Parts: sequence; structure tokens; C-alpha cells
Amino acid sequence: MTQKILAKHAGLTEVKAGQLIFANLDMVLGNDITSPVAVAEYGKLGFDGVFDTKKVAMVMDHFAPNKDIKAAEQCKMCRTFCREKHIENFYDVGKMGVEHALLPEKGLVTAGDVVIGADSHTCTYGALGAFSTGVGSTDMACGMATGKAWFKVPSAIKFNLTGKLNPWVSGKDVILHIIGMIGVDGALYQSMEFSGEGVHSLSVSDRLCIANMAIEAGGKNGIFPVDDLTIEYLKAHGNKPYTIFEADEDAEYTAVYDIDLSTIEPTVAFPHLPENTHTVSSIQDPIYIDQVVIGSCTNGRLEDLRIAAEIMKGKQVADGVRCIVIPATQKIYSDAMDEGLLKIFIDAGAAVSTPTCGPCLGGHMGILAKGERAVATTNRNFVGRMGHPESEVYLASPAVAAASALTGKISEPKEVL
Repeated sequence: MTQKILAKHAGLTEVKAGQLIFANLDMVLGNDITSPVAVAEYGKLGFDGVFDTKKVAMVMDHFAPNKDIKAAEQCKMCRTFCREKHIENFYDVGKMGVEHALLPEKGLVTAGDVVIGADSHTCTYGALGAFSTGVGSTDMACGMATGKAWFKVPSAIKFNLTGKLNPWVSGKDVILHIIGMIGVDGALYQSMEFSGEGVHSLSVSDRLCIANMAIEAGGKNGIFPVDDLTIEYLKAHGNKPYTIFEADEDAEYTAVYDIDLSTIEPTVAFPHLPENTHTVSSIQDPIYIDQVVIGSCTNGRLEDLRIAAEIMKGKQVADGVRCIVIPATQKIYSDAMDEGLLKIFIDAGAAVSTPTCGPCLGGHMGILAKGERAVATTNRNFVGRMGHPESEVYLASPAVAAASALTGKISEPKEVL
């Protein structure tokens, strides 16, 4: 799928793995950390305008709402640049969201697109049948100006999904299972292509979560086939014209993995790598925690909040545990409020925040002290990722995170229901 999309955007009939190409872009994305660097490089290179004011997006989400003077200066730089260049898709406090939840919601990316973003989790949009990947800020600068980027065409790994997920098991458990199986470099610079009848049982939110963490296996991108569920989602979110690309029956893959979704259990990635996975049922001694974060570009969507709220309704967060819930966009925040989900969280003793990446990258809104442990629905648990180098982050699904918040230790939903 990826090779076909890249060939089309490079004006070629076909491309081969390892080939260097120059491709046209459908969207160039940056955030409040990476965009200022891109803007500075843009100026050094002597560019003037952007290639298309509708095809550049900047989202203030990492240190926004601004946590300090430096963060305020970075956002001001982005704000000024977008105003001067008449960039239409600028999202600031009150209108923003976590970028990789916001762009699909706004209908800015669609099937068949080529998208680059100066953020490694730009691979999220492969859930909608697009080729999307993270790049450096210099590539972002050139992409904004020219509408083009160079790529080395990746080879592909096929994940053939069968069966159906059991209750309280989600896309987060699937991708953690896969990363645990192949390792953090198991798909290095390769396209992770998901296929098989099992795909159709996965929600769009599940797919967005899985594609989001392709980079945690070293992947260049993750990508799903376009089916009726994808098209329904695209039509409901802006209805931008789309193109469906399908892999040939005899497409070449460097590896093929068969995965029965019905065999996957609630899974947690222990410190300090996403590949250090264990099923919750295999944990022998209790792992007590200090904080739970439910949110991020991986698991801050409405479906994720509904799952967490269903588990937490009428119950209380354990003494000594801080539970922070962060809806990924303003719309998700509003919808969660209308559905009464936010009241469930607040009544349970959780804190609810405006959309922000905040704690995921150790920015703000939930920094860990020395020796503290957190269960997070985020995507990375490297040393010091959420605070002190001697803190620990355990990656989990919203269901496991919610259950753990109630018990004060890493737990399965069935332990509290």
C-alpha cells in the first residue's frame, strides 16, 4: 500500500524498496516544539511563502497552555508565522487538541494522502489509509515551502489479523503485543501493513492507536486498508476526497506475522521500553502506583474515555493515586461533557484537563518525582520520559489504566467490575 501511494505522489508507475524519490505532499504538520525550529530554518533558507496555505498545519499542544516563558515564546513564534503566511490550519488554546487526534477529526488527512509531520507519531494517519511519517524540522521547513519531500521507499512487513478482540481488550493491547513480539527495532524503516479479516472488527480508534505506535517498533509508518468503517469515518469528518490504494495479491514482504486477536490479553509495557511487555495476568507481585494518566495522541479519544468511565463510574480513585484525564481535543472534551463522562471522572476523584500533550513528554500537568510510578495510556516509557530519571512509566490501555487508578496497583478491569 505504501509503495503504491508513494509512486503516485512521485509521478511514477511503481517504486521499489530502497529507491530514493521526491514526492508531492498533501499535508505538512508541526507543533509548538518542532515548528519554531522549522520556522528558523525556513528563514535561513530564504523561503518566502508556503506552497499551499490549506496544506500546512500547526498545532499548539505540547507545552500548551503555555507552562513557562519559553513555551509562550515558542507559541508566539508559531502564531506570528502562521498569521504572516496566512496559514489556515493554526490551532491554539481553546481551539486546539493533541495534533494526531485533531487532524483526523478536522478531516485534514484522508486515504491516499502523503503526510509529513515534525513529530514522530505522525504515523497515526495510516489508520485512514494514508502514508504518514515523522520528519525533522528542516524537512518540515522545506515541505512547507515547496510541497515536496524526499523519501527512501520502505520495504514492508505484513501483519495478518484474524479473530476478534475480547471485552476490555483494545488496539493498545494489540500494538503492545506486537512490539513485545518483534521489538523496538523489529520494523526498522519498514512499513507496518495491517490486513486480514480481523481488521474489520477493529474500530477506527483502535486503528489510530495501533498506527500511532508503529514508530515504537522502529517503523517508517503503519497503514491499514480502507474499508467501509474508514469511509464512514472520512465522510463524517470533512469528507475530503480520498483515493483507495490496495496491496497486490503477490506483494513482497520482508516478513509476515499471523495474529489471532482473540488470543490477546490486557498487556502492559514495563519500564523502560515499549517492547518490555507483560500480560497483566502474568504479574505475580503487586505493582503499586502513584499516578495514572488517561489521554494523549494514542488514547485520548472519546471511545477511550467511554471505556475508562464505564470502569470508574460510581467508584473512587485509590488513596495516594493521582488520576489525570486529558481529552485529546476540544470536541472530545465537549462530547465527553455532554455524555456525563467528565462528571464520572471528577466524582471518582480524578482531575480533568484541557487538551494537551503535557505529561506524555514530561512537559507539565503530571510530572513524576524520584521513585514514583505511573500507568499511562501514552506511547513511550523511556528513562525520564514523564519526569525524574528514577521514575517509572508503565504503558497500558484506558481499561487497564482506569482499573489501576481504582486499585492503586496495575490491575485488569475484571478486578474492579
